[in-house]
Amino acid sequence: MPAKKSVKSVNKKKESKRKKECINNSKKYVANTYARFDLVLASGKDAKLKDIDGKEYIDLGSGIGVNSIGYGNKKWINTVTKQLKTLQHTSNLYYNKPYIELAKKLCTMTKYDKVFFANSGAEANESAIKCARKYSFNKYGKNADYKRYNIVTLKNSFHGRTMATISATGQEVFHNFFFPFLEGFLFAEANNYEDTVSKLKNNACAIMMELVQGEGGVIPLNKEYVQNVRKYCEKNDILFIIDEVQTGVGRTGKFLCSEHFNIKPDITTLAKGLGGGLPIGAMLMNKKCSDVFVAGDHASTFGANPVVCSGALEVLKIIDKKLLKSVEKKSKYIKSKLLKLDNVVSVDGIGLMLGIGLKENLNAREIVEKCIEKGVVPLTAKNKIRLLPPLTITDKELKKAVDVLCECIG
Repeated sequence: MPAKKSVKSVNKKKESKRKKECINNSKKYVANTYARFDLVLASGKDAKLKDIDGKEYIDLGSGIGVNSIGYGNKKWINTVTKQLKTLQHTSNLYYNKPYIELAKKLCTMTKYDKVFFANSGAEANESAIKCARKYSFNKYGKNADYKRYNIVTLKNSFHGRTMATISATGQEVFHNFFFPFLEGFLFAEANNYEDTVSKLKNNACAIMMELVQGEGGVIPLNKEYVQNVRKYCEKNDILFIIDEVQTGVGRTGKFLCSEHFNIKPDITTLAKGLGGGLPIGAMLMNKKCSDVFVAGDHASTFGANPVVCSGALEVLKIIDKKLLKSVEKKSKYIKSKLLKLDNVVSVDGIGLMLGIGLKENLNAREIVEKCIEKGVVPLTAKNKIRLLPPLTITDKELKKAVDVLCECIG
């Protein structure tokens, strides 16, 4: 007589079947644009996730820096839910309180003059590109041979996947298939002042850079280089744009990463962590740029959505001075543990935006897969392991996650 199967083994089989079905349906019905890990997520709480089978994970990626305040924050949920029940959307032909309050809060915190709201980092960067070109055209475009429209970006940069922002991205791997790319972008070598200035002299209206190149491998720029380029731009009326889509909203231990560099850009773009999980992008403009756009120049149907703006307002309340201070403490802890490992050659980045450089024989994706098996979810950036945990991750959660990470790196 055959032995009876245990309830546990039967349930495990059902769970595995459910996971497999989800993955198969995704492959069948969804465009194959992502190299997804074999993980089907179902829920989250604080800095922890659960998959479809109920297995728990500590999240070190936070939706690529989006879930800045973790999962299931009660105040954020209550605020968003209240607004959702009140008024879920209204076009930008009318006013509503949440976007006005968010704009006031952002401008007061950052000492910028005005803000334009969009839905993503790429859209925020598109806005900055258009703003820079119109600023220059308004001031210098009276001649028939006007050419002062070039925007300098840095090699190894990443600014988005729309046609303009992918054209602005300084990585050859992205410059394929989608020809013709948008003209008017020049690429300078990061941390090379002479090369950057030579590009700026070529009819540039603006320069756009990330202070920590995220998708390029979590590589911070040199402070002196950034400050010198800023001075050159001020002297020559070239707009200085900082893409803080990933570094902004407390990710580096300051509300804006530019604070670490003691600079004030003409334009700063934000997204990711600002919405706490809802899609939002923002372009902050100083007085020089704040009145460049007039009615009809730029728009967004979903930008300034009241539900999303309500959520962002709550995020700004949660990311206070105490939380920002804890980011630096957590960053130091991660670095101190990882730099002791023989297989780690570097830990780059600022705050809770870190990239772990590995010995040449190690593969970052394979290590991430091992981490996921053991209940920790990091990210990759090129062949680095990338960490973007929720800013609210507890010391206990962080210690457990870093222990697993160290074990998998070896």
